[in-house]
Amino acid sequence: MALVSSTSMLEAARAGGFCVGAFNVHTLEMLQAVVEAAEETNSPLILQSTVGTVKHLGPDYIAAAATVAANRSSVPIALHLDHCTDFNVIMQCIRAGYTSVMIDASHDPFDQNVALTRKVVEAANAVGINVEAELGRVGGVEDDIVVDERDALLADPDECARFVELTGVHTLAPAIGTAHGIYKGEPNIDFDRIGRIAEKVAVPLVLHGGSGIPEAQVKRAVSLGMAKMNVATELRIVFSDAIKDVFAANPAENDPRKYMVPAKDALRAAAIEKMRLCGAIGRAKDCRP
Repeated sequence: MALVSSTSMLEAARAGGFCVGAFNVHTLEMLQAVVEAAEETNSPLILQSTVGTVKHLGPDYIAAAATVAANRSSVPIALHLDHCTDFNVIMQCIRAGYTSVMIDASHDPFDQNVALTRKVVEAANAVGINVEAELGRVGGVEDDIVVDERDALLADPDECARFVELTGVHTLAPAIGTAHGIYKGEPNIDFDRIGRIAEKVAVPLVLHGGSGIPEAQVKRAVSLGMAKMNVATELRIVFSDAIKDVFAANPAENDPRKYMVPAKDALRAAAIEKMRLCGAIGRAKDCRP
């Protein structure tokens, strides 16, 4: 099937008490691995690219590869632009064929965040695609966006409700104590805050910083209303470690197929595990438009 907007997919996930895995991919092999994982487990899927990857590969190349994957696939697949602060880059990705975009104006004052988010929502509504926005500040490093732990700011539930009402945004990523990257210790997630936000906000909620969150915490967050979980750093590590293992065993290897295939296999297994944690396995039928 063709690429789909993630809006109905995530609404179905929230209503059904499960979560859709959103995986950041940086190469064709990474994209193929997570698509194969979704096919194998009959799971809905969101492919994601960072702004850095968009600049590295080009939005048209990424969208073309994702479109081929979706057309060959029996499960619903969306293509999402992650953590973008630049309206022009968002428009480039929309024109290229992305079906979901994130405008991250969380570093700006509330009113500016509202104004820029509303501008993106208006553009996205014209072509029927999803918009995600962030409120509060998720700590850690995501591409060129760096938020020190001291500057991380948890989202206010009442402000979240007001933000959704003012912007019409389709999905919301509230800062609730997770962080981008690999955690040094156990994440300090504010589950009470998730619950209070979910009570006030009808749109699907997004869990950023999904690499390394313990299983029990993922399941609890999903039960409280998180309908999308982003995974990035963990995938890069799994993929890269598999390549390193090939070169450790055979330093003279010079055929990319000989190290990309093991990397793909390792990433597919990791993606399946995340889909299991999300409760998404077997839920593709619930997310078809």
